[in-house]
Amino acid sequence: MSQDVQEPEGEALAPQLLPLDQWHRARGGRMVPFAGYEMPVQYEGIMAEHLWTREHAGLFDVSHMGQLLFSGADADVQLETLLPGDIKGLTPGRMRYSLLLADNGGIHDDLMVTRLGEDNAFEIDAGAFYMVVNGATKWDDLGVFREALPDDVVINHLDEQALLALQGPEAVTALERVVPGVASLVFMTAAAFEWQGNPLWVSRSGYTGEDGFEISIPGDAVEAFAEALCAQPEVKPIGLGARDSLRLEAGLPLYGHDLDLDTNPVAADLGFALSKRRREDGGFPGAEAILADRANGSATKRVGLIVEGRQPVREGATVVDDSGAEIGKVTSGGFAPSVQKPIAMAYVPAALATPGTRVTLSQRGKTHSAEVTAMPFVPHRYVRKGA
Repeated sequence: MSQDVQEPEGEALAPQLLPLDQWHRARGGRMVPFAGYEMPVQYEGIMAEHLWTREHAGLFDVSHMGQLLFSGADADVQLETLLPGDIKGLTPGRMRYSLLLADNGGIHDDLMVTRLGEDNAFEIDAGAFYMVVNGATKWDDLGVFREALPDDVVINHLDEQALLALQGPEAVTALERVVPGVASLVFMTAAAFEWQGNPLWVSRSGYTGEDGFEISIPGDAVEAFAEALCAQPEVKPIGLGARDSLRLEAGLPLYGHDLDLDTNPVAADLGFALSKRRREDGGFPGAEAILADRANGSATKRVGLIVEGRQPVREGATVVDDSGAEIGKVTSGGFAPSVQKPIAMAYVPAALATPGTRVTLSQRGKTHSAEVTAMPFVPHRYVRKGA
């Protein structure tokens, strides 16, 4: 556990290696630079890995992401000055999706925050908060937090922790075999467990739309743990390529593509991240602009698109009107293995955001017809309380 939250300098600016770097290579992972790290984009092929996760369980190495602890008597109050969620209302073991907001209502990052109880695997007092932020933005996020939060809120960067995500309908079967008791968790809850003397922090959520878990584990134990998981017949390692196609089918935005500092939560269709009490009280960055858009409607909206034909339309393609003028932009797109069609997400004028609306896309001088559709493209299969 380190309190040094300075961004690496000098040689560290070259792609860093994950704790599982050699493990990925030994399993045939094709490594590419991503978010400042060398990461596996695929093993046996994106299509096969995507479908395996939808049917069984895929193991993703997400150790590049930032794991942070916030502690102090008023940590929840202070976090609410930057996040629009009800952080004070979180009970131990409950987690919430939230947004790190800029003063203009734009989004620095999207993240998960959990209130810790007494038994929390991090040797920290009850009432602290565990947060996972995106790998590509973690140093900027830390800068924002350090600048905005008072000194009595202590920030610990868990840079020696690895993070794995096990996703898919058979994830619970496989993980319960290795870590008994995890099946008691439900969607958006977390708890401490142990594996071979190593403390684990396990949450049940996911970036694929499937049931799944995230496991924070000391970096020096992660290789043996990954081996134990992949020894289960339900589990295979999965790369970045399938991770992206899975999250796209789930209709989940990716920071730096579908979300950025020029996008506010209403346009991004993330109004659920604005908790009721916070909508009433305000007090978060950009509240005036965000709440005005919520009341009056945003000029643009993130929508799902089904693209005609078989040719995928990628990020950067434009939505055009009858004269060919740009009126919107595609932020994510690709061929969806589970849907067997090209799909995309785009920002379009609010008047075009109704499902069933036809739009025209332009990419590299070619036009494509598409239809606005409700998201997710593939139904979520989270395990909720009472299910």
